[in-house]
Amino acid sequence: MSGVIAFQGRPGAYSDLACRQAYPGWTTLPCETFAGAIAAVHDGQADLAMLACENSLAGRVPDIHALLPQAGLNIIGEHFQRVEHCLMGVPGSTLAGARRVHTHPVAMAQIRGIITELNLTPVVEFDTAGSAELVAQWGNTEDVAVASSLAAELNGLVVLRGNVEDAAHNTTRFYVASRTALRPPAGRPGTITTVLFRVRNVAGALYKVLGGFATNGVNMTRLESYMLDGSFAATQFLMEVEGHPDDAPLRGALAELAFFSETSTILGVYPGSPFRAEHAQGQTAGQ
Repeated sequence: MSGVIAFQGRPGAYSDLACRQAYPGWTTLPCETFAGAIAAVHDGQADLAMLACENSLAGRVPDIHALLPQAGLNIIGEHFQRVEHCLMGVPGSTLAGARRVHTHPVAMAQIRGIITELNLTPVVEFDTAGSAELVAQWGNTEDVAVASSLAAELNGLVVLRGNVEDAAHNTTRFYVASRTALRPPAGRPGTITTVLFRVRNVAGALYKVLGGFATNGVNMTRLESYMLDGSFAATQFLMEVEGHPDDAPLRGALAELAFFSETSTILGVYPGSPFRAEHAQGQTAGQ
């Protein structure tokens, strides 16, 4: 099977790399914004969208859980992409000759070590892959970029040093979104359910919602709150739990959630990535 998968960013961005690794052989469609990537799926220009939702260093990616319900798309999978920053320049560049480093502000905050080591002047750009494009256009050996190895390849740059990130665990998680829901069967181990809800404005409502998951033995892997429509009084929650809505434990927990919530929407029911199990095993081995 092959198709078109949309992502936010320039060609060679980490989202582009995630698309290629998760769906080899598919055509990747770069979009300027997350809304553009979602619209590409909704309008039929793409079959799927690869949407960054959280990073192990930077935290959650804003807007995704606000955009998805409005678009009417369904989360059908997840992908974890290791972020491996590469320092790159035009052919003929050297580490000793580098003077200025260009990259996205989030990436810049993750490469303080190499900046100090090489005494580089940081220059913030709009995108990691975009910074690689600029360095390639300028053709100046004193200007280097930090982006993915794919960005170096696509722009004819040479990698001067790989893995220049300060933290080895830098990983971005992505949602894979589709027009059509594609749920695994009930009872399948490793299923993840993502729910968006707003609790009623009564005392203890959130406590009672969370208690329903505890009493039904449902493991929660993510819970985040954020402001809704700029109001300090209206808070929405994004929750992710292990299990399928048709399994008895999660079915009971969701019934309690619906009772104490003003609104609730299931954004997706999908197989958990093998990365989850591998990461859990790694943490256990290290203890």
